[in-house]
Amino acid sequence: MSAILRNRIALAGAVILLGLSVVAVLAPWIAPYDPLHVNLPDALLPPCTAYPLGTDQLGRDVLSRLIYGTRISLTIGFIAVGIAVVVGTVVGAVAGFYGGWVDTVLMRVVDTMLAIPTIFLLLAIIAMIGPSIELIMVVIGLTGWMGVARLVRAEILSLKEREFVLAARMLGASSFRIITKHLLPNAMAPVLVSATLGVGGAILSESVLSYLGLGVQPPTPSWGNILNEGRVALGVAWWLTVSPGLAILITVLSFNLLGEGIRDALARRQ
Repeated sequence: MSAILRNRIALAGAVILLGLSVVAVLAPWIAPYDPLHVNLPDALLPPCTAYPLGTDQLGRDVLSRLIYGTRISLTIGFIAVGIAVVVGTVVGAVAGFYGGWVDTVLMRVVDTMLAIPTIFLLLAIIAMIGPSIELIMVVIGLTGWMGVARLVRAEILSLKEREFVLAARMLGASSFRIITKHLLPNAMAPVLVSATLGVGGAILSESVLSYLGLGVQPPTPSWGNILNEGRVALGVAWWLTVSPGLAILITVLSFNLLGEGIRDALARRQ
């Protein structure tokens, strides 16, 4: 933690993400307007005192919609990465610990998944089933676990021949106990870095899906569908695309900076 605090870039990323988390939690209290309230007389107003980030085609306050969109985007990012980490950790741990044909089969599955373009797989699944927030989180998570699996497998392969694992085997510990109590706790450092970087990627994926109309469905605000709504009025309402675009940029950049800071801190510790 002290190494991260000394890294000003990582600290800046952490502070921004903390601020975004506070905004997401306090959205109902800090949003100046109801994000779903339609006010046609105020449609497409540029940024002004009453509407700091302007309004959209239906007269809805863009700032309020961005604030509520923060809650949606961060929730999708965290839950999707949580699913990816759980699946990838289980697959990587089993492959690395048992080796042999188990490792071969699981790694070929990983290779196959990596060979399929993720965005096309996301589009195909959501187009067949139908978009919903829950489905988006699950699909992004289930298409993003392969990198975690490879990281965990590599760590397990390195750790399973160490003295403390051999001692646990000599004492009669089961394979499940060795994996969960001895190997995984020592293999989670790179997974933490991958998860931190993965949240930004999950938010980008959700934004792309929403921009294409297959993500979070209107009127529920998310950064991606705010961008999509601004696309049709780009020539007359630039603020509809600039505001969510900057929000996505700053958030993803902050996660990347924090992930790099954690990676540097772990490298120094090792």
